[in-house]
Amino acid sequence: MEVAEVPCPAPSASQLRIRTARSLVSAGTERMLLEFSQANLLQKARSQPDKVKQVLDKIKTDGLWPTLDAVFRKLDEPLPLGYCNVGVVVDCRTGGAPGDIVTGDRVVSNGPHAEMVSIPRHLCAKVPDGVSDDQAAFTILGAIALQGIRLAAPTLGERFMVTGLGLIGLLTVQLLRAHGCEVLGVDLDEGRLQLARQFGAVTVNPTFQPDVAAVAQAWSHGTGVDAVLVTASTKTDEVIHQAAQACRKRGRIVLVGVTGLSLRRDDFYKKELTFQVSCSYGPGRYDENYEQRGQDYPLPYVRWTARRNFEAVLGALQSGAVKIEPLITHRFKIEEAPRAYAAMQKEQGVMGILLEYPSQAGFNSEIPLSLSIGAPGPRAGGQPIVGFIGAGSFARAVLLPALVRTGARLRCIASRTPALAAHAAQKFQFEEAATDYRAILDNDEIDVVFIATRHDTHARLVCEALAAGKHVFVEKPLCLNEAELAEISTAYHRSAGAQARLLMVGFNRRFSAHTARVKEVLARRAEPMCLTMTVNAGAIPAEHWVQDAARGGGRIIGEACHFIDLLSWITGAEVREVSAVMVGEGAAVRSDKMCLQLSFRDGSVGTVNYFANGPKSYPKEVLEVFSEGRVARLENFRVTRFFGVAGARSFRTWRQDKGHDQEVAAFLQQATTGGEPLMPFPQLENVARASFLAMQSAIRGGREHL
Repeated sequence: MEVAEVPCPAPSASQLRIRTARSLVSAGTERMLLEFSQANLLQKARSQPDKVKQVLDKIKTDGLWPTLDAVFRKLDEPLPLGYCNVGVVVDCRTGGAPGDIVTGDRVVSNGPHAEMVSIPRHLCAKVPDGVSDDQAAFTILGAIALQGIRLAAPTLGERFMVTGLGLIGLLTVQLLRAHGCEVLGVDLDEGRLQLARQFGAVTVNPTFQPDVAAVAQAWSHGTGVDAVLVTASTKTDEVIHQAAQACRKRGRIVLVGVTGLSLRRDDFYKKELTFQVSCSYGPGRYDENYEQRGQDYPLPYVRWTARRNFEAVLGALQSGAVKIEPLITHRFKIEEAPRAYAAMQKEQGVMGILLEYPSQAGFNSEIPLSLSIGAPGPRAGGQPIVGFIGAGSFARAVLLPALVRTGARLRCIASRTPALAAHAAQKFQFEEAATDYRAILDNDEIDVVFIATRHDTHARLVCEALAAGKHVFVEKPLCLNEAELAEISTAYHRSAGAQARLLMVGFNRRFSAHTARVKEVLARRAEPMCLTMTVNAGAIPAEHWVQDAARGGGRIIGEACHFIDLLSWITGAEVREVSAVMVGEGAAVRSDKMCLQLSFRDGSVGTVNYFANGPKSYPKEVLEVFSEGRVARLENFRVTRFFGVAGARSFRTWRQDKGHDQEVAAFLQQATTGGEPLMPFPQLENVARASFLAMQSAIRGGREHL
């Protein structure tokens, strides 16, 4: 736990930038995260058995050390806390309708505890006059409570039981009372029970009245309650069993909190009860189209979205139907946040903890988008000075450690996530962290730019970096379509000349010691080769951004390009023709189960089987090369065997060697000394086009010629 200094979020066309005035500590969620962070490894494993299974599966395919690296890297990732934020909009570029949010408006959002946050438009709502910052800070928790209530569909006069009277439970009590419902509140804490009674509820403490269901039956005149809202956080299943016993026949149970879910069939069968889990603030939450792309659900068909629930809670606060003053127990300045969390863990009776932020007068008019982390380093031996754009999981796992091992001077790293930018800068010894990549492109001191961002940004960033006079290393794919490829070609050839800029794509597998050994052993040949690359890619959800043609390009363009390049490099020839087929037709078509047939200009033929429907226990990548009575078989970049080759022994490495270290070192060496490109631009164009045509062939049928 620390209060960290990080760069401010950069402006965005799809988000509001907000200067925070108040934020509310969510005692339940944040206490859980804090306790998890303080647990030892064994305790962490016990609390997440599903993650343990994932680790064991990964060990089988990737080996022990790569798996441990992945585990500790995940545990090392910074996690900004909080999601109940109130502040003033300082930058608004969303282009909303008349009457929508504008710069200067006070808004609530699900932003973290930070002086400045950047939040999607549909996760913000304007604070009406008459609602203070303190009151508005409870809006998001109120929306969580309200969404659970909406799922339970209360009607005037119904009797509800609310189990768990933390902040969300007490807000639920007030909102149910505003709906005209009678409420029975259940909790073990007498202070919380007293607050519930203050809000008009009847209460029961299981410590003194263990048979809560009997109390509920008596309170409801023997019929049972109409519905139960469970807002407690507990590992036991007993809470749901208790709720089922308390319900009337055909009653409703909605889980807003967290409990064990070993449901008893008999509880639900005899009474025909319904059970539902409530999802956060309401429809739209976790829908990327709603949150990130700003596509609202039409009001006539989805009356209450997440944002509209925010607005409804703000209306209840404005009218006085919901009161939060009795719920506030502590206030701290943001710089005192560790004291707030210590109080949450150690003190009795802690409820609403508000964090307060400096007034607007305490800020400069200029918002710092970058932050100095360390002193400038010396430029040793003509080594290039590096800027790095993107700090995602792959960058932190692979490229950044490889860069550190080269000894290059790491000048600046940029990420749209402020905490990640600062954390990566400190961890990998960059001199500066930024949230705007232009801090790198505008820095004349930086020679080399690495791009490891989402696929749909690659082409634009490559063109801008080349125009800025930088050597460019971009993770695969180079781009997503022919139009982007044409733009890159223009930018690349424009940068040619006396000050020619290098352009390299992260096709690391051609730099692996395993593929180098295959090429060496099979070097002398008089005939074309036959190659088969089988990729057990593993399934990812259809809604993942990689599967989206606009953002990720799909898995063939986005990832299978790796293997097209690998076969092309082994044969030493460019792709001439492509033919591809994939599983499914029409709406069922998915490009992650595809067979690509490639023919090369030297007469060699290759097959890339890219399949997402295999088991994790099978090797992820297997390459077989047939050449003049000889066969090389490379398995998972750990073992390479040769057949029919006299004196060629099996080649093994103690861990996977996919060539990342070698590719990064070779690129920086070339940027320093010059020479022929490691990847001539015609080769990069050829591989990109082959991946585009593979998709066309799979959709339309037939062979495609390059």
